[in-house]
Amino acid sequence: MKILFISSGNNNFGVSPVVKAQGASLKKVGVELEYFTVVGKGISGYTKNIFKLRKHIKTNSFDLVHSHFFLSAVGSTLSNPQNLVVSLMGSDVYTSLIWNFLIKLFHKRWDATIVKSERMKDVLGLEKLYVIPNGVDMEKFYPMDKEDARKKLGWENKKYVLFASGTKRPEKNYQLALEVMKMLNEKEAELVTLQDIPHEEIVYYLNATDLLLMTSKYEGSPNIIKEAMACNCPIVSTDVGDVKEIIGNTAVCFITSVDPDDVAEKIKGALEFGKRTKGRERIIELGLDSKTVAKKIIRVYQNVLNGN
Repeated sequence: MKILFISSGNNNFGVSPVVKAQGASLKKVGVELEYFTVVGKGISGYTKNIFKLRKHIKTNSFDLVHSHFFLSAVGSTLSNPQNLVVSLMGSDVYTSLIWNFLIKLFHKRWDATIVKSERMKDVLGLEKLYVIPNGVDMEKFYPMDKEDARKKLGWENKKYVLFASGTKRPEKNYQLALEVMKMLNEKEAELVTLQDIPHEEIVYYLNATDLLLMTSKYEGSPNIIKEAMACNCPIVSTDVGDVKEIIGNTAVCFITSVDPDDVAEKIKGALEFGKRTKGRERIIELGLDSKTVAKKIIRVYQNVLNGN
């Protein structure tokens, strides 16, 4: 089975770490896979790649094309591959009603559509959607000694709160995180962000921090939550995507509203508890390790190739 992964190349890392991680998990179970990155902003930027993409698909004779994120899917659709699977990632579904309309329009031409959570499926209201969250690589994200992780990062011996993203994307709601941290005594915790942090270094941050804070306005199935769970890192998160379903009843993992007082209270509770979680056990229980998820994706590919 020869697969072409298509995704944006408009970032500092080339292929998105999320997309690359999923591709790596498929390669581990025997799938032959290549990446094609689309460089360009907006629909016009993506459609400029159509001729190049169409030529690449015909030259290499892929069994199936798997496009990630709606704008990539637009270019993929217009390139007219024989078999096309599309993964909608979250922000593409929640961005606007216009995007939802376009997704529903293009969806008719896709052989299979994957969404990351039941909430995304409900928002779209489409039938025949596969709900498959991204998996987490349990070999890359694992518990380690907190002091060793802190030495690696040069952190001091105090409380840290790790913001679950960079600071530049409005939907991540960094302003709420800043507001909440101002409410806390500076001696209680310091806020650290994941701005421009290479994906392979995040495991050290998740093990060094006292908790992960997510204040997002919306999400699909946030990978950082599953990565934190795999590292047994405490979590405080707004009720977005499938976070509530993922953490379940895991101790020292809290769902909060967007009320700053509520967020601050949950952070204090997690810091006072002062222990790591059993999140890794929860990830295994849910079958959200990358190998299990890869097998689910392969079944989607097989359904498409078999005409189901």
